[in-house]
Parts: sequence; structure tokens; C-alpha cells
Amino acid sequence: MRKYIYLGIACGGGAGASLRYIISNLFPFHGGFPYGTFIVNMLGCFLLSFMYHFFSKFFTKARVLQKAVTTGFIGSFTTFSAFTSEFVQFIFTNTYLALFYIMGTLLLGGIMTILGSQWGKKWFI
Repeated sequence: MRKYIYLGIACGGGAGASLRYIISNLFPFHGGFPYGTFIVNMLGCFLLSFMYHFFSKFFTKARVLQKAVTTGFIGSFTTFSAFTSEFVQFIFTNTYLALFYIMGTLLLGGIMTILGSQWGKKWFI
């Protein structure tokens, strides 16, 4: 069973990283702001909390699928390292944009997590 979990995570990770790359190319840096990273991180906040309720309702025993989607796909889709790297670059080039980026990400990320959880509860519980 354990080897299938690792395989599921690897497959989900490949799909999530590929989709992140596509979205980053669709929404490149514009006006100095990393829209691609911001979008994938907000979607990831929503999806992770939403999928928690989905798996709690429908796939409580399907650990391989659960780990493939959450740890693999969503984990590789979102990117904390890119977020922090961009934040540090902004500190040296545009302090106001750095503050906007970190506060906007934390605030909107929290809101997206709450929305995902609320929608998940509404649809699946």
C-alpha cells in the first residue's frame, strides 16, 4: 500500500507542477507583480480546504487518491518557495510592493481557505 501512495504522490506532483508552469506562463510578471504565483497559491488554498471535505465524505478509505491529490497535486501546484523568493526580491526593489504582496497573499489566502472549507461543507457534508 505504501508504495502506491508514493506513486500517487509522484503522479499528482507531476500534474500539479505542470499546471503551475502553464498558469505561470499564462499570467507572467506584469507591472512587476507575480500574478502566476499569486493565482496558483490562492487556488491551492481554496482547493486544499475544499478537498478535505470532499475526501471526508466520499473517499475516507482511499488514502492513495487522497495523498495523490492533496500532497502530490496541490502540494506541487502551489509554491511557497517562489512566493518567498519573490517577496525577498521585492524587499530590495519595491518595499511597498513587498508589503502588498505578503499581506495580500496572507489575507486573501486565509479568505480562500475559509471559502474552500465552507463550500466543501455545503456540498459534501
